[in-house]
Amino acid sequence: MSEVVLPALGESVTEGTITRWLKKVGDTVAVDEPLVEVSTDKVDTEIPSPVAGVVQQIMVQEDETVAVGAVLAVIGDDAATAPAAPAPAAVETPAPAHAVEAPAPVAAPVAAPVATTPAAPVIPAPIPAVATAVVAAPVAAPVAAPVASMSTDNESDPNYITPIVRKLAHDMGVDLTKVRGTGVGGRIRKEDVLAFGSSAPVASVPAVAAAPVVASPLRGTTEPMSRLRKVLAERAVASMQSSAQLTTVVEVDVTKIANLRKAVQANFVAKTGVKLNFMPFFTLAAAEALQAHPKINSSVDGENIVYHGTENISFAVDTERGLLTPVIRNAASLNIAQTAQQIAELADRTRNNKLTPDELSGGTFTLTNTGSRGALFDTPVVFLPQSAILGTGVVTKRPVVVTDAEGNESIAIRSMVYLALSYDHRHIDGADASRYLTDVKARLEAGAFEANLGI
Repeated sequence: MSEVVLPALGESVTEGTITRWLKKVGDTVAVDEPLVEVSTDKVDTEIPSPVAGVVQQIMVQEDETVAVGAVLAVIGDDAATAPAAPAPAAVETPAPAHAVEAPAPVAAPVAAPVATTPAAPVIPAPIPAVATAVVAAPVAAPVAAPVASMSTDNESDPNYITPIVRKLAHDMGVDLTKVRGTGVGGRIRKEDVLAFGSSAPVASVPAVAAAPVVASPLRGTTEPMSRLRKVLAERAVASMQSSAQLTTVVEVDVTKIANLRKAVQANFVAKTGVKLNFMPFFTLAAAEALQAHPKINSSVDGENIVYHGTENISFAVDTERGLLTPVIRNAASLNIAQTAQQIAELADRTRNNKLTPDELSGGTFTLTNTGSRGALFDTPVVFLPQSAILGTGVVTKRPVVVTDAEGNESIAIRSMVYLALSYDHRHIDGADASRYLTDVKARLEAGAFEANLGI
């Protein structure tokens, strides 16, 4: 008989909530086969079985929260050793067709440090992540879906189809009944729709035809908050009540960066394997300016202000489960290529739920690309203990007044972007924020990043 315990899932994680059992009493399980889904305040993941055998007992039921090291289940050699009256396994009930994952939080930074996780047995096998169904959530950042019945075969379960996947399938002309899901319990994921669409003929749609509005299956329904959503809600309210938040916005001409991207894009992709977009430039400029403006990269601790010694940039990633914020550590010391590679790698693992809680912790400042869906700018919320968050709007071309070296003015087409800095007004004044944004603006408008490309 072997006990399966809740492993240590990160330095600051002390407990977890059982969201769904993937096996029931009497089921056979192989080594490293996913046994149960667990949600923490930082990440959702699957716990694999450390041994092969038959599930004899399930000690913790769904929706129960237990500490790290608690026994979750007992696995024996065969079904014959199972007790006559085993503890009741989690009852599986069919989920309504509208059951979907929780909506995305707003660019939530990493949670404040908590007490060190108590020593506990750790499952030796690596913990595979739950396959995502979009965020691809925060910090911040990932969210357990409402409990739904598990498929018993390889056919896709329509109860696991999220609105985003439905819309993607609709836009691609993909019939979801013909798509085989590869997610947990046969869930159809975005990757499944994309893979099917690339190999199957797609109905042609006239270029001028506007996509019809697709009614969300959430209309008129009710669903419980996930554990992560509850934690984020509490932290958002606590941050707004405990700090005085203010936002300052500047407009930046990034035409020189746009031209540099065009000039080096092919060579950059060939040498790094990733595409060069604006985010690495924004990240480097923001991190460099933090070195000169430590108030923006600080935290309030009682009556003290703690100025951080490194620039650890949390950045928001849009996933099917919400916005999550992995951390780029020592961002000011990285070149553009290194930053671009880290953003691409961390974003990919975030969307596939393969991050560890520690990779979502330790951020001292947050960068959120609010323009990724076309927004000019917003007023992002600062999550304690951080003191500031920078939102980058959409980069768009428009006519602006420019002045040449001789002072002559003219109207030209330029690539423009809004930068919005939200900050804790308890210890950061508007002048502090403006000085920081002015330095970021100057660095970006100069566009002198050739020496920082790293290729």
